[in-house]
Amino acid sequence: MNRIVVFCGSSLGFNSIYKEAAIELGNYFARHGIVLVYGGGKIGMMGAIADTILAKKGKVIGVIPKLLEKEEVVHSGVEEMIVCKKMSDRKVIMSKLIDGYITLPGGFGTLDELFEALTLNQLQIEQKPVGILNINGYFDATLQQLDKMAEEGFLKPQNKALLIVADNIPELMNKMNNYTPPKTTHIINKVVR
Repeated sequence: MNRIVVFCGSSLGFNSIYKEAAIELGNYFARHGIVLVYGGGKIGMMGAIADTILAKKGKVIGVIPKLLEKEEVVHSGVEEMIVCKKMSDRKVIMSKLIDGYITLPGGFGTLDELFEALTLNQLQIEQKPVGILNINGYFDATLQQLDKMAEEGFLKPQNKALLIVADNIPELMNKMNNYTPPKTTHIINKVVR
């Protein structure tokens, strides 16, 4: 994978472990020549990963909607900044640029982006690895919700398996690099009893 989008918060959270994980992932990308595609911000987790990669002379591409293109938000150090009209445009642009998705801790926007990536794969519009770095058990409750969705018949187990989960970067990257997408079918499989 040459280009990976990282979805993450515009906040750092209360525990320094989250910022440390963003920095560690940034260092991994820089060492392995992976281009970061991200939301274009200089704040929070977004800023931490972008700053780390830029400090190591790595490549970063930001994609930011016009409504967020404000001096206190946009990262002025990112040379390739794509400004789009709407939030929904941002996701389409990112999707076209990347080979895979990684999600770090964040809020509503982060989960929205994660689940859109999973939905695109479930519908076989895309066949890219979608991973979460489950730092400090941050996504445990989200994973429990997916289990409940499968248990109650709203999510097929093979679709739940589209999400790659690891609590450390080497394991996550290894799983993503070895990801084999499901075979495409002409019929979208629905959950039925």
